[in-house]
Amino acid sequence: MFHLFDQHRNALERAVKAVHERVFYAHFPEHPAAYGETGLADGKAAFEGQLNQTFSLLQTDTSGSVGEEVSPYTGQPLGVQYPAATVEVLIKNAQNAFDTWRHSSVQERAGLLIESLERLRPRFHEIAQATQHTTGQSYMMSFQASGPHAADRALETIAVAYDELTHYPENVRWEKPMGKIAVVLDKTYKPIPKGIGLVIGCSTFPTWNTVPGLYADLMTGNVAIVKPHPKAVLPIAIFIAELQNVLRDNGFDPNIVQLAADESSNLLTKTLAEHPAVRLIDYTGGSKFGDYIESLPNKTSFTEKAGINSVIIDSARDIREVMRNLAFSVSLYSGQMCTAPQNFFIPAHGIALPDGEVCSYDDAVALLRNEISSLVLNPKMGAGTLGAIQNPDTLTRAENAAQLGAKVLLSPIAVKNAEYDNARVCAPTVLETTAADSAVYEQELFGPVLVVVKTNDTQHSIALAKAMAAKHGAITCAAYTTNAETAARITDEMNAVFAPVSLNLIGFIWVNQHAAFSDFHVTGGNPAGNASFTDSAYVCKRFVWVGNRRTL
Repeated sequence: MFHLFDQHRNALERAVKAVHERVFYAHFPEHPAAYGETGLADGKAAFEGQLNQTFSLLQTDTSGSVGEEVSPYTGQPLGVQYPAATVEVLIKNAQNAFDTWRHSSVQERAGLLIESLERLRPRFHEIAQATQHTTGQSYMMSFQASGPHAADRALETIAVAYDELTHYPENVRWEKPMGKIAVVLDKTYKPIPKGIGLVIGCSTFPTWNTVPGLYADLMTGNVAIVKPHPKAVLPIAIFIAELQNVLRDNGFDPNIVQLAADESSNLLTKTLAEHPAVRLIDYTGGSKFGDYIESLPNKTSFTEKAGINSVIIDSARDIREVMRNLAFSVSLYSGQMCTAPQNFFIPAHGIALPDGEVCSYDDAVALLRNEISSLVLNPKMGAGTLGAIQNPDTLTRAENAAQLGAKVLLSPIAVKNAEYDNARVCAPTVLETTAADSAVYEQELFGPVLVVVKTNDTQHSIALAKAMAAKHGAITCAAYTTNAETAARITDEMNAVFAPVSLNLIGFIWVNQHAAFSDFHVTGGNPAGNASFTDSAYVCKRFVWVGNRRTL
């Protein structure tokens, strides 16, 4: 097995170096062209070959099959069926596989796991097709987020875990001088994994949000059961298939990682989560269920839940560039991102511009509204930026946003997807409230809905954004100011409630984006989640250091 570690050693060392330096690094290029001239066609053919078939996995003792995925673009079922198993079978398989896996070396695990990512490389286009037709993301977003970006996040997790697992020596000769004699001991230090990990996936980012927990479990010597959202199984099933193939090819039990596919009418999630053999739980999804996961006794949980993300606009060099950037941020994937901005806090006296000029509040709001309209109506960009709505319930909420009691500044503009007539497309709704209308903006409005909140001044905006983050959680905060003291104050106040700040983003970088090897995704410090991709705590809580001693 060390041949795989030797084969991938350079990649691992570069990844560890990137984790420490936090500079731009991508082991897997995000450009589709980097994966062969026929990559797109081959991936589409492979995806279409999966439709209406039973997906092949190596896990044992399965019985029957399940599957209910429907494309948000075509409205048609994918027809893919996945091997089903009872909770007890999944647990039994995991327990049987755990003993051998926990005794494997850190180097063996690193080699095997990086090998699985390399085997996934030629399947990124296939994964993109699977993601597009389960989540509603555009093809480009599906390719980047579920393919190279997800693989980089997995590699980052391997690197962080490897760094922590090799932090202490495996054995030392310990000698304590005591006058004419000395006490001499041999000491060993072992990272002991906790056991079975459960990874609960979400419907909008089925690989990007799932693979950090999956690979963190496996790299630290735990076995994993992946419970995907029943509406978005295929993308992560492909990851699991390659992991199982690598394990089998190298003499390990494929049941070290298992897919726990289920259906909406018979979900396995709670039964798995509450099973006493499950020691670790990774969860991405809504806050109510996330709170339940965090409340379970005798479990170590890693959650990413909902948050209310704010935009604080104080001043700007080019207000049109600011609004253009924010229009893209709220329109990207129809706001179905945990990092998408929702509440826009704008002072009633307007936004300061260079040379003493001021953009009035009304002009600023009109500019935001117009930039959104221009983007979604752009025949080359509109439909591709919006993608499709993954869940019909999200579409219903967005279409009913006018009933929230706020003034409607922009109703959803009709946008057609030229390639898919039946695509669930919904452009953003822009609402307006005063700061007193907290019932409107003090809730997560997941999807293409944003709220402009008129505030007294920038300090009032900061106070409201900070309160939202402290009470409800926030994963991002965008802020715009040309004043250094104001920038420092916004950063300090939002950091105090563990919300990261992105200052003055314009051009081709948006608050929604988090980069592997550099950005921490979620801080784990406010109600938006209790863990972070990918700090040391994210891996260290999955194992325990045990020291043993013996005399010579």
